[in-house]
Amino acid sequence: MSLSIALTKGRLEKQTVDMLERCGYGIEKLHNKGRALVFEDTVKDIRYFLVKAADCITYVEHGVADIGIVGKDTLMEGGSDYYELLDLNIGRCRFIVAGMADANPLQMMGHVRIGSKYPEVAKQYFLSRGMDVEMIRIEGSVELGPVLGLCDGIVDIMETGTTLKENGLVVYDTVCEISARAIVNKASFKMKRQEIMSVLSDLERIVKEDAERNQSEGS
Repeated sequence: MSLSIALTKGRLEKQTVDMLERCGYGIEKLHNKGRALVFEDTVKDIRYFLVKAADCITYVEHGVADIGIVGKDTLMEGGSDYYELLDLNIGRCRFIVAGMADANPLQMMGHVRIGSKYPEVAKQYFLSRGMDVEMIRIEGSVELGPVLGLCDGIVDIMETGTTLKENGLVVYDTVCEISARAIVNKASFKMKRQEIMSVLSDLERIVKEDAERNQSEGS
């Protein structure tokens, strides 16, 4: 019984493809894909397709994809009709709260405006701190918000922090750590459980190998 796997384009794509290759899967076409978006595995009975992060959840929830590989940041923002079964420990970064160097949004009183691509995550974070803030959705360069006075602070994902520093922003808190996860369609998990668990077991083996190697290098 064939499987369909939705892979998130961009930041996670290369790391996910590398993991699949280490599992022994036939993903050669994903290395030289051109403009193609759908690929057949040359070893396994698997079809892969590349989608945007938020769409990955949609394809899994509607059963077009049996498995999806997507960042926890996207999962936290929306969608819940799936099983989250494996932390792949790739694409690691964190949700942070940032603002101008002389204006900590966490210490502001009165009307506080927060810009984010992830308004639900940001809203829940500030509510947990007893702050009812105004959320402003920003789809582009979130760092511009405080610089131009659109908002008092931002909630965004951060890998290196270089862009924040270059624009005069300071990190004031970490909301949570995030990484890529494997999610599974609920109906598929009943009908194709053995095939799905085989893929997840292969991926989990790579996760454990990397963890052991990192531990060995750090000791």
